[in-house]
Amino acid sequence: MITADGSTTIHIPEWDEQYHSKHGAIQEAKHVFIKNGLSLFSDQKISILEIGFGTGLNCFITFLEAPKTNLAIDYVGVEAYPLAADEVEKMNYVDQLNANKFSDVFKQMHQQNWEEKGKISTDFSLTKRKQFFHGINDENKFDLIYFDAFGARVQPELWTEEIFEKMFKALKPGGILVTYSAKGSVRRAMIAVGFSVEKLPGPPGKREMLRGKNAP
Repeated sequence: MITADGSTTIHIPEWDEQYHSKHGAIQEAKHVFIKNGLSLFSDQKISILEIGFGTGLNCFITFLEAPKTNLAIDYVGVEAYPLAADEVEKMNYVDQLNANKFSDVFKQMHQQNWEEKGKISTDFSLTKRKQFFHGINDENKFDLIYFDAFGARVQPELWTEEIFEKMFKALKPGGILVTYSAKGSVRRAMIAVGFSVEKLPGPPGKREMLRGKNAP
C-alpha cells in the first residue's frame, strides 16, 4: 500500500497492521530512528541493532544518512520472517528518497546471505540474522537499537520486560534505544529493566514516541 508521504509499506490484512506508519513510512523512519536516534552520534564508528529488518527501509535510510555526520556503521538486522523477493521489488524507497544511484545498494541489502557479514560500502557493513527476538542474547555490543517490531496490539509478547531486558543487555553503557511506541505498558517495561526513558514528540500521526538510555 501507499502511505501518506507517497512511500510504500506492506499491509497484513489478518492483523489490520502495516510494516510502517500509514501516515508516511519514510517520514516515520526519519523521525523516529534518524532524528531521535542516529543523529545523536557523529564522527565515530557505531554498532546498530534493528529489531525487525522487514522492508529494509531503516537500514537503507541509515546508509544514506551516515556519511552526513561522518559515521561508520556496523548494522545488524534481526528478522524472523524475511520478505519475498517480489515483495521487496514493490517497495519504492529508492525513488522516494531520490537515491537512484544507490539502487544497487538497496538490492544488495536484501540479496545478501543471512547470517553473513557483508560490506555494503567502505563505512557500512550489514549482518542479517534470521532469528526470533526471544533468541537474542547479545551483551554490551550495540550503541543504538532501532526497536521496530510490530505493534503491541498484535504482538504484545514482543513488548515485555523479558524482551526489553535483552535489549538493555545488548546495549553498551550509555547506549540508546528508540521506538515509535509510546504505550504506557511499554514505557513501564523499559523502566523496570533499567532504562532511563523519555517521551518525545512522535512522527506524523502519532503524538509521542519513546527513547530509552542504558545509563552508564
